[in-house]
Amino acid sequence: LQDRNETLFYRVVVDHLAEMMPIIYTPTVGEACRTFGHIFRRPRGLYVTAEDRGRVRQILSNWPEPDVRVIVVTDGERILGLGDVGANGMGIPIGKLSLYTACAGIHPAGCLPVTLDVGTDNTALRADPLYIGLPRPRVHGEEYAALLDEFVTAVDQVFPGVLLQFEDFATDNALGLLARYRDRLCSFNDDVQGTAAVALAGLYSAGRITGVPLTRQRILFLGAGSAATGIADLVVGAVRAEGQSEAEARDRCWFFDSRGLVVESRTDLADYKRPYAHPHPPMTSLLEAIRALRPTALLGLSTQGGAFTAPVLEAMAELNERPVVFALSNPTANSECTAEEAYRHTGGRAVFASGSPFDPVLLEGRRFLPGQGNNAYIFPGLGLGVLVSRARRVTDSMFQAAARTLAGAVSESALNQGLLYPPLQEIRRVSELIARAVAEIAWREGLAGVPRPSDLVAAIRALMWDPQYPDLLEPPRGSS
Repeated sequence: LQDRNETLFYRVVVDHLAEMMPIIYTPTVGEACRTFGHIFRRPRGLYVTAEDRGRVRQILSNWPEPDVRVIVVTDGERILGLGDVGANGMGIPIGKLSLYTACAGIHPAGCLPVTLDVGTDNTALRADPLYIGLPRPRVHGEEYAALLDEFVTAVDQVFPGVLLQFEDFATDNALGLLARYRDRLCSFNDDVQGTAAVALAGLYSAGRITGVPLTRQRILFLGAGSAATGIADLVVGAVRAEGQSEAEARDRCWFFDSRGLVVESRTDLADYKRPYAHPHPPMTSLLEAIRALRPTALLGLSTQGGAFTAPVLEAMAELNERPVVFALSNPTANSECTAEEAYRHTGGRAVFASGSPFDPVLLEGRRFLPGQGNNAYIFPGLGLGVLVSRARRVTDSMFQAAARTLAGAVSESALNQGLLYPPLQEIRRVSELIARAVAEIAWREGLAGVPRPSDLVAAIRALMWDPQYPDLLEPPRGSS
């Protein structure tokens, strides 16, 4: 339907977002990427390959839409919890940009999905005759860095002022690319910063339920990759903004990775983990770490399905009247626990959120509504705020503002049902609120490329395309 009639496609998605979200994105998008070459019908998006060095600008210039506003790019190396799917990862930029349109009204003509096809280390894919990418080992090192440099430079030249979103890169590349390019052009990494903002919003909402504010939380992360450390970095910034020192703020975040508790005495730590390596005896059992550290919140970003076992959840319930449990790994099979397990093993006291959707849970006559910490609550609204202000950069303070705004949009009645996020049906309203908050940050920090309009709400709404006939995908005039 998206290929045949985009106006009708987006009308259906916007009107039935709660039903459509799991189909156009997590978890179905994971299966789509897994089998992308086998279900391929027609091209959508742009491929830049490792063999295109020296002519990347020419390739980007061939895109038929001149007014590109948002680009989502992946290299397919770490798609959700599936790992390296190579060029099949194109499903992710397509899905993400669909959400930019559905959730924030960014016109589809201004959205460009890009996949950097640098090969794959997935030998099964390379042997698959229907694989659509380069059947060669993945490019690394200087060759990879040179291609990325050329790509980013070409993006800045061909589509000046565009918002570039990095998506589903491996941890080292994700953090390295963010550090390298965030001050060169308007860019961010959704796995690092978008996930961080939606998790921070969940922690703010959880504090309203538990009575424990962010400044008094002790958070234990299972998993210490780019997503987990990105959440911790944003939490530290938010806690510092409330008056605590950086050392005090970092002391509230602890990590447990594949080799155990992240502590100072370990010699195998990557550089991005070291700021969170605290003085403490080594531990190799998550249950042991929970009993020793007494966390108020347990956040899973490990992609290890079932890692939050019954004893783990029971220990969190023993330590906290309302234990905060976020099982954020995607897709559903990789979730650290199900919603039912979280409620059952905490006596119905868990404050729960997940990365993938779960159905309501009936337990001992009570009905629980699990919240989904979906990045779609953050990045579309942030993108809308960037576009209306013509922001030259995306900053951490914008993500903090987005998180506060998202948490503030949760009603008391929703909190009373255990929901940490607004209903998906309200996501366009939420995106508008986030866009206002982000745009205000851009003007406050001197990053905006246009003067502040007298009526910011009207300016935002003028950018929000509503799929109606006989629109036939004509972009709104004067809104570029």
